[in-house]
Amino acid sequence: MMRSGLLVTADGEEFRGTAAGAAGVVTGEIVFNTAMTGYQEILTDPSYAGQVVVMTAPHIGNYGSTTWDDQAELIHAAGLVTRSLSRTASSWRSEEPFDDYLERRGVVALSDVDTRRLTRHIRDRGAMPIAMGVDVDARDLAEQAARAPSMAGRDLVSTVTTTSIYRVTPDGPTSGSVVAFDFGMKRDIVDAMTTRGIEVTVVPAATPAEAVLAESPDAVFLSNGPGDPEPLTTQIETVRSLLGRVPVFGICLGHQILGLALGATTFKLPFGHHGGNHPVRRMADGSVEITSQNHGFAVDLWSLTEGSRPEIDGLATPDQLPRWVDTEFGRVTPTHQNLNDGTNEGLACRDVDAFSVQYHPEAAPGPNDAMGLFDTFAERVRADHAEA
Repeated sequence: MMRSGLLVTADGEEFRGTAAGAAGVVTGEIVFNTAMTGYQEILTDPSYAGQVVVMTAPHIGNYGSTTWDDQAELIHAAGLVTRSLSRTASSWRSEEPFDDYLERRGVVALSDVDTRRLTRHIRDRGAMPIAMGVDVDARDLAEQAARAPSMAGRDLVSTVTTTSIYRVTPDGPTSGSVVAFDFGMKRDIVDAMTTRGIEVTVVPAATPAEAVLAESPDAVFLSNGPGDPEPLTTQIETVRSLLGRVPVFGICLGHQILGLALGATTFKLPFGHHGGNHPVRRMADGSVEITSQNHGFAVDLWSLTEGSRPEIDGLATPDQLPRWVDTEFGRVTPTHQNLNDGTNEGLACRDVDAFSVQYHPEAAPGPNDAMGLFDTFAERVRADHAEA
């Protein structure tokens, strides 16, 4: 028997559907993801902690589920909303149907929702708290949605980071070592480094700089993660202490933390970037990469100038980012730009060895256009290892 489900937004809009997955009521910030596949990787990405994900692709679950696609041990998304959840699986890799996977992992989900209307609502009104559940009263859900906290100002990294240090070694020869801060790191990120011969020591998010340097790493990696970067004052100060002492590479939240460490500010995007089809311009040559993204905040390099961030009206152009900025650590240049809204998607320090991007070069899910960034990082690790 199909159970009725209901989703209510903080501004009072109601979206009805049918229950899928586990029973219960959940709250969280509602965001939409435009990826065609990769629903399992999305749910297990720690960057989605505190968020309910709406998949804009109409059919979800077609190829079932497999433990090989999990990006973390736990489900981190607060819930899932789909237009049509497949009750059967068609793939030689599938270990169980996706709705069984959702129920077994305790994920509250809704199917048969008008996700097009819901996505337009998020696009027009911005990401906001919601409450959803099964066989529940709309008034009760509305009250829970109104009480649910905003993502702004929340430190969610402490809820997803590892509690202990661990090491992952390459299968073959080792060409260098990296200390990786786990702000909510995906499994495929570690794989992207170990397959390039890098030994990875993963440390908790609050690990101090001197403890990192005591590992004698050839470089430091700043991972992805959830929530607002500005409350992460301990991590920001740690990165400041590391700059100029060891090469640094950051992605997603790691990019934002590096930007804050350099003295810039961040701001919340209206509905974030979530999906596997975001076009990004390389500022150096104008070439375009299609990237996988999942973030709700962006770095404002204009905050390091006397100017102000321009309003985006029409197509994104290079002059919507400063050509360079001067910081306490020397000159910094923007290296990548999002072509949908003109926001900063990467930076490089010219006087210390540090660079970062806002997107996910490891994909999982998504295109592999940006995978070469791990090759660039591996070359720096090997060079520093050889010099040491």
